[in-house]
Amino acid sequence: MIFLDYSLPAHLIAQEPCPQRDQARLLVVRRQDASLSHHRFRDLSDLLVPGDLLILNDTRVLPARLLGRRNRTGGKSEGLFLRQLDNGAWEMLGQARGRLIPGEIIAIEAGPLELRFLGRTSQGHWLMQPLQPGSPAELLQRHGHIPLPTYIRKGQDLPEDRDRYQTVYARHAGAVAAPTAGLHFTPPLFERLKEHGIAWAFVTLHVGPGTFQPIQVDDIRKHRMHSEWSSLPETTVQAIAACRARGGRIVAVGTTAVRVLESVASIGPLRPWNGETDLFIYPPYKFRVVDALITNFHLPNTTLLLLAGAFAGVELLEKAYKTAIEVEYRFYSYGDAMLIV
Repeated sequence: MIFLDYSLPAHLIAQEPCPQRDQARLLVVRRQDASLSHHRFRDLSDLLVPGDLLILNDTRVLPARLLGRRNRTGGKSEGLFLRQLDNGAWEMLGQARGRLIPGEIIAIEAGPLELRFLGRTSQGHWLMQPLQPGSPAELLQRHGHIPLPTYIRKGQDLPEDRDRYQTVYARHAGAVAAPTAGLHFTPPLFERLKEHGIAWAFVTLHVGPGTFQPIQVDDIRKHRMHSEWSSLPETTVQAIAACRARGGRIVAVGTTAVRVLESVASIGPLRPWNGETDLFIYPPYKFRVVDALITNFHLPNTTLLLLAGAFAGVELLEKAYKTAIEVEYRFYSYGDAMLIV
């Protein structure tokens, strides 16, 4: 049996983050005795033990959603920046009324920024050439919107989402979705963690749009996992070795941090690494690095839910979700969190 589906009342889908990040609720799931307990995220420093090491994903979300109009027809268009190719073109997920023809121009509403349509990739993605100078990060910062998932206000962002849909430690721009388990951390919480002898280190995984892609095959082994760029730096490898030497636990903050660590461990001893990963974790799975997991509540029929089930155990995760719904935890990107130990 694999826990993939559940029914969620619509009012439990968080439309706004907790006013104070670390005041979000935290469901602690203990694998040793299958017990559950209820806390606030700010209690994390008391729930972990001295010597533990948090692994955080320091990717930064790009304002990757671009709204515009076609110069040729005046029709609306919408695009999501995915990456810049070696020739300078932008690969984007796009939609517009009517079919675009090569050479036509889209004027972005928060201009002046114009994109020339070059054609499509084999996957049907748009290839666009920006007509103004600047890096993707610079142009998107000026003209883009935060790409909220559609279950939050139908994807309509507010100015404050530029800060709220970003971790306080975000550094490396490249994601089009937030590593949401990290949204609950605050500078005061890091101070308390430090006082309790709990350390942290960073990995990077640029979260792509495929993170929300539902599983649409009966045999999950045939699901095609999306690929995302990630990095495990030398300093984090050293921090993990030091944690192991002192008998501490590796606590991954989010499924993205898990995938970086387990991707590298799947090809040998931990070492500095960067590249694309398409590691698909589902039950049963033997975790080589991660001892505990902090994660938000995930959508049904997703690879994220499968990863959490592989870590917690399917029956225990199902029990945790049932309990969270009964006592009205807030779900998904702006929702509450779980600590699985």
